[in-house]
Amino acid sequence: MPAYLTEETMKFLRGLARNNDRDWFEARRAVYERALRQPMLALVEAINAKLEGFAPAHVRPAPKCVMRIYRDIRFSKNKQPYKTHLAAWWARRGMEKTSGGGFYLQVGPKGVMLAGAVYMPERAQLLRIREWMRDHHAEYRGLLKTATGGRLGLRPIVEDAMVRMPKGFAADHPAGELLRARHWGVRCDLPAEAALRTGFVADVVKRFQAAAPIVEALNGAILGGAEVPGESVRRPLF
Repeated sequence: MPAYLTEETMKFLRGLARNNDRDWFEARRAVYERALRQPMLALVEAINAKLEGFAPAHVRPAPKCVMRIYRDIRFSKNKQPYKTHLAAWWARRGMEKTSGGGFYLQVGPKGVMLAGAVYMPERAQLLRIREWMRDHHAEYRGLLKTATGGRLGLRPIVEDAMVRMPKGFAADHPAGELLRARHWGVRCDLPAEAALRTGFVADVVKRFQAAAPIVEALNGAILGGAEVPGESVRRPLF
């Protein structure tokens, strides 16, 4: 497989980190299109082709997956206009406008981050996941053990958990750490140079495939058996 991202990609992002302003970016927009945006779209298309085999409901057009490089600065004290990394998000079909589970890829000079997760779910989704965890924590732990038990470097997402048990759940519940969580899933960190290797697509796909049962279980918890809006035919993921 070809290497989609190059040292020129990383050089641009390092320069952007030092010169995060519109004048610098616009003067180099042609470089951004050639060395970042177009290769990232091609990388996502290559990953899409593999997702068809184990997570077809997450396959979306590359421009829908690749995240904008522009930061949302409306409510942020940090007014720098650009992100200093590239990222893509594969939502489940019919859940694109929700905080449902999906696959995430982030690439930058400081490293690569991969995840299969639900991150910052909406209030109703948060409650559904916690109710599912209350009754299916053993099943979820089994999925985590399988995903993290190999040599892929995957680990559970544990950041930003609540200190106390959420309202409505027993304080001594055996799934305490899962019920206090605000995000669920697995993640993996790789060195930045991994994104420049010819086998990067395979590296990403192996980790997404390992995380796929967790993503599917979390989306199942959110959906509660309901049909996914806009999806008339639902294919099994596995």
